[in-house]
Amino acid sequence: MYSPRPILEIQSRKIGDNYPTYFIADIAANHDGDLERAKDLIYLAAEAGADAAKFQHFQAASIVSDYGFKSLKTQQSHQANWLDSVFDVYKAASVNLDWTATLKETCKKAGIPFFTTPYALDLVDYMDAYVPAYKIGSGDITWLEMIERVASKQKPYFLATGASSTDEVHRAVYAALAINPQLALMQCNTNYTASLENFKYVQLNVLKTYRAMYPNMVLGLSDHTPGHSTVLGAVALGARMVEKHFTDDIDRAGPDHAFSMNPVSWSEMVARTRELENALGNGIKKVEQNESQSAVIQRRCIRLVRDMCAGEVICGKDLEVLRPCPPDGIPPYRAGEVVGKKLRHAKTVGQHLALIDIE
Repeated sequence: MYSPRPILEIQSRKIGDNYPTYFIADIAANHDGDLERAKDLIYLAAEAGADAAKFQHFQAASIVSDYGFKSLKTQQSHQANWLDSVFDVYKAASVNLDWTATLKETCKKAGIPFFTTPYALDLVDYMDAYVPAYKIGSGDITWLEMIERVASKQKPYFLATGASSTDEVHRAVYAALAINPQLALMQCNTNYTASLENFKYVQLNVLKTYRAMYPNMVLGLSDHTPGHSTVLGAVALGARMVEKHFTDDIDRAGPDHAFSMNPVSWSEMVARTRELENALGNGIKKVEQNESQSAVIQRRCIRLVRDMCAGEVICGKDLEVLRPCPPDGIPPYRAGEVVGKKLRHAKTVGQHLALIDIE
């Protein structure tokens, strides 16, 4: 039975198997608390080939517990290197809601949509007037109320699935699809340490699992590894939406800079992906247009080893198979159709045989 290929549409841009990979530049905390810097990063992302710029909207008190993190006694994972408390880092990274209209307008001027990941239910409602799509972060995959609230806006939305099990993913997807089918599912490994060790945990083959589980869903990758390997692998496995962090300088101080892409690496990533998309093709094996001459010069055809007169019966010992094979040449596998037949007209040694030459 025919199953339509999954497609999402954001501001007239279609996202799906038959369309170019959609790149989301997650500026996140890389604005460093400066609106002008945030605006500059939007323009840089657009110039580097991003299809959208995304921010993360939260207030520290609505996403982290100061008491809870301090009670862990030590800062863990990528937070281990933070000089300030987790609460204070999130406080510094908060996006001022007064920036919202300016960020949206800047994205419009740059020619790309403005997205966000809202980390509070009231922020989902507030941002609805500004965004054409939403992202739900991996950390909220078990918060079904958040997923349902985003889904209720009836806009495209993307769910990252880092640090989660198959059952948790299915529970979240089931809750989302019950309200809004415009969902993209993004494989993700939630580790922000920028360690090369992380590559063995990315698990790109999960995309094949997702395709089997949800054949009519757009798939994507939310990634935090350096370089382009994971992106190219994900696209080859069917991902058509890629989110990576974006900055202008990975050496800047701040929680997100170290594992971000800069304008140069982002441009390179997009360029290599476009090459890969061209190379993937449509899955139909055929002699390609650029191989037509190669097929002539590399293939063998049936040729005569001696001069022969019209009316002579062709024997196997009269034939050999050599390159090239003109379009009317007889390929070796059809030799049985030639042996025992008569020549219509004289041929000289080395000439190839065509079907019109035999009777």
